[in-house]
Amino acid sequence: MAEATDAPIETHPADEGRRPFIGLPGRRKISAQVEGFPATLDRLEIDMYLADYAKAVLHAGGLPVHLPMDADPLAYLPILDGIVLSGGADVEPDRYDAENTASDTEPLRDALEFALLEGAIADELPVLGICRGLQVLNVHAGGTLHQDVPEHARYDVDPGTRTHDVFFETNSRLGLMYSNRSTSGAVERGIAEVNSLHHQTVDAVGEGLLVSARAIDGTVEGLEMAGADVIAVQWHPEMLDEPEPVFEWLVKRARARAAR
Repeated sequence: MAEATDAPIETHPADEGRRPFIGLPGRRKISAQVEGFPATLDRLEIDMYLADYAKAVLHAGGLPVHLPMDADPLAYLPILDGIVLSGGADVEPDRYDAENTASDTEPLRDALEFALLEGAIADELPVLGICRGLQVLNVHAGGTLHQDVPEHARYDVDPGTRTHDVFFETNSRLGLMYSNRSTSGAVERGIAEVNSLHHQTVDAVGEGLLVSARAIDGTVEGLEMAGADVIAVQWHPEMLDEPEPVFEWLVKRARARAAR
């Protein structure tokens, strides 16, 4: 994970003109859940997400736009050029007709992000899902989840530590992105070494989604929506030590969408 710094973010060299606006919803907590706030503020609400998401969007040439949960999600869409669905709490199991056996949920966030995703698909906005975002995409398409796979939650190491390989489908968008670069995070034949911070995984794949990456144990690590600019990964590319191509893809597609 990048160290905290007050220095401006160095943006992509191809950045020209208005940066595309990339919507970034986050989590809602109360101040009592965040260390360092005065006790008198304990009951006040905070909207938050890890800054790495915004930094990655900025580095790729986009402009991150925070999306609070209080507005109608569809009111955001006319001003946005793309969306990142970031990591966080688990999707409510009711949404895939399952009993809650191991899920820590945020129903308010579910409502916002499912509506955002629905509207983005209808309006042809590009979407990048990360970790929870991949799970939101799958459940939105009618898929299901395994609620607890604790060995995948590698909180025993630094969050940017590359802990396992993912294998890409050759002709998929993710496969092309990762086979066309030469960094320490990718090797020949469409394989990348990535981090792992999730405890839930895809079970049944949703309708209209293509599996474009898997771990060696078969875990779904990448999804794409046929006929739409929608991709998602199970790992956290924003925390890795080198810029990941998924953010460049998102900003490029968002820039094209804004130019229509």
